[in-house]
Amino acid sequence: MVSVPATYGAILLGGFLASALSGIVTVQSFVYFKLYPTDLPWRKAIVAVIWALDSVHTALVCASIWIYLIQNFGDASKINDIPNTVAMTIALTAILTFIVHCFFAHRIHKLSHCDWRITAPLLVFAFLRLCSASVTTAEMIHLKTFTEFKREFRWVFTLGLALSSLVDILIAVFLCHSLRSNRKASSSMDYVINSVILYTLENNSLTSAATVVSMICWLVMPTNLIFMGLHFVISKLYANSLLATLNARKQLRQERAQRGLSAELPLAFPGLAPSNRFRSNHHDSSRVDPIGTKLEINVEKTVEYEVDVDIVTSHSPSPSSISPKAFHHPSEAISQMA
Repeated sequence: MVSVPATYGAILLGGFLASALSGIVTVQSFVYFKLYPTDLPWRKAIVAVIWALDSVHTALVCASIWIYLIQNFGDASKINDIPNTVAMTIALTAILTFIVHCFFAHRIHKLSHCDWRITAPLLVFAFLRLCSASVTTAEMIHLKTFTEFKREFRWVFTLGLALSSLVDILIAVFLCHSLRSNRKASSSMDYVINSVILYTLENNSLTSAATVVSMICWLVMPTNLIFMGLHFVISKLYANSLLATLNARKQLRQERAQRGLSAELPLAFPGLAPSNRFRSNHHDSSRVDPIGTKLEINVEKTVEYEVDVDIVTSHSPSPSSISPKAFHHPSEAISQMA
C-alpha cells in the first residue's frame, strides 16, 4: 500500500523547498553581479552557469510534481514509475555539484601552493561522483521503474551520494587546515580568518548533511520517495554555498577595514585584497618607517576603484621597492602602488 505522505507528500514538500531555495539562488546571483561588476570573467561565467542550471533544475522539479500529482492523479500504481524529468534532476544536481566541488578544489590548490597531491584526489572523487550520477540517470530512463532500478543499480546511486559527502568533508578539512596555517603567519588577521573557517564549516556541513540524510532515507526507506524530496534540495544548497562564498567577500573586506587590518588573506579568497580606497585633502601626508620598508599614506578625499586580487598579487610592486623620494605628491605614490 502506498503511503501518500511519504510519497506524494515528500515530492510536494521537496519541490516547495527547492523552489524557495532557487529563489535565493536567483537573488544571490543578482547581488553578485551588482557587487562585483569588475570580477574576473571566469567567475562571472561560473555564476551565470550555476544560475542557469539551477533554473532548469527547478523547472524539472515542477514538471515532476505535475506528472505525479496532476497527470497521474488517483493512479497509485504510477508512483513506482520514474518520469524522465526526475531522472534528469539527478544529472543536473551532479553537474552543479561537480562545478562547486571544482571551485573549492581550485581554492585549495592555491592555498596548498599548487600541491596536486591534495587537489588531485578531490577532483578524482568529484569526477567519479559525476560519473555515478550519469549512470544513475541513464539507467533510470532505461528501466523506467524504481523497483527495477533498485534491484540492479541501487549501489550506483548510493555510491554517488557517498562520494559527494566525502568530497564535502575533505574540502572542509583541507580549507580549515590551510586557513589555520595562514593564521599562524598573520596574527593580525585572526578574527577574519576565524570567521572564514567558521563559514567554511557551516557551508560544507550543511551540504554534506543533506546528502547523507538523503542517502540514509534511500537505504532504509526504499519503498517511499522521501529520499527524492531531499535530493531535490541538494543542488540548491550547493548553488547557494558557492554564491554565498563569493558574495561574502565584501563583508569580510569591510570587517578588515573597520579593524584597521593591513595583512592580506590567503589567495584562496579572491577579492579580499586590501581595500583600494584612498583619501586625500589639503593636509595629505606620507610617511616611511625608519627601515624604509613601509609606505603609509594618510588621506581624506575619496577616490574609489576596484582591483582584482589576482592582478594585485601578480603585478603590484612590493612596498620596499617604492621610494618616497620618487614622488612629488602622495597621489603619485598611490598610483604606483596600485
